Amino acid sequence: MPRLLVGRLAACLVAIGLLGSASDRSKAGEPIEIFDAHLHYNWEPTPYYQPDEVLALLKRHHVTGILATSRPNKGTHVLMDAKADGLQIVPFIRPYRVRPDIQTWFKDPVIFDLVQDEFKRGYYRGIGEFHLTGSAADTEVAKKTVDFAVAHDLYLHAHADDEAVEILMRHNPRARIIWAHTGFGLSADRVAALLAKYPKLWGELSYRSGIVGNGGTLTPEWRGLFERFPDRFLLGSDTWVNERWAAYGEIMASYRAWLAQLPPAIAARIAHGNARALFTDAR
Repeated sequence: MPRLLVGRLAACLVAIGLLGSASDRSKAGEPIEIFDAHLHYNWEPTPYYQPDEVLALLKRHHVTGILATSRPNKGTHVLMDAKADGLQIVPFIRPYRVRPDIQTWFKDPVIFDLVQDEFKRGYYRGIGEFHLTGSAADTEVAKKTVDFAVAHDLYLHAHADDEAVEILMRHNPRARIIWAHTGFGLSADRVAALLAKYPKLWGELSYRSGIVGNGGTLTPEWRGLFERFPDRFLLGSDTWVNERWAAYGEIMASYRAWLAQLPPAIAARIAHGNARALFTDAR
């Protein structure tokens, strides 16, 4: 059987199994498990928690998987060395050495060298999170990064507006993009249009306002999005500053509050099933 088909079959089986296990836990009164698809363990200037504290925090809040990045990438190296039972760590290459790289990485050829060197470690599954706005995505370095990701079966984690997302997809239609914050203030209709247009685009929901209205109730627009695209959304904490680490439990609790308003199968997909399906393959 071709490798791609094997990978897809494995992902489907994992997703099905996870939906069942989530249902079992729900009946037992345990909180639904979450895959945190936007976790930064920044090493610049210093980490907020030591590695053992990070692992304990994740376990305490029933987080069973993380998409791990760091500025610089040393923090990700540390997490990979500190693997814990029951935790899936999916490392991504961060194309930043220091915070000012956010503004210049897409036109700095040295950053592309960094990406290639980091990839040699052999365990990365993607590139990002990186920041792009509008035509900043239309540079040689950005295109080379997209093409490199496609050539090496990597995902891209893009903090981008809708114009930049469209440019990235135009660079290479085979690109697979996890859209950090799912466009921030874009309307649900615009998000739906992009998800429909690009089957290899997934929305990650950290910092995304408008999902709930007064009283914490899911808005009709976002409920409709989740019901129409149940396999296209991921959750994330975005621990980019210390305050996000300090509020980690509150962030996870806020997700569980509106997940509980969805049909259990859809809630399980968004909480962890979609991320498992993306990152479980025949490697």
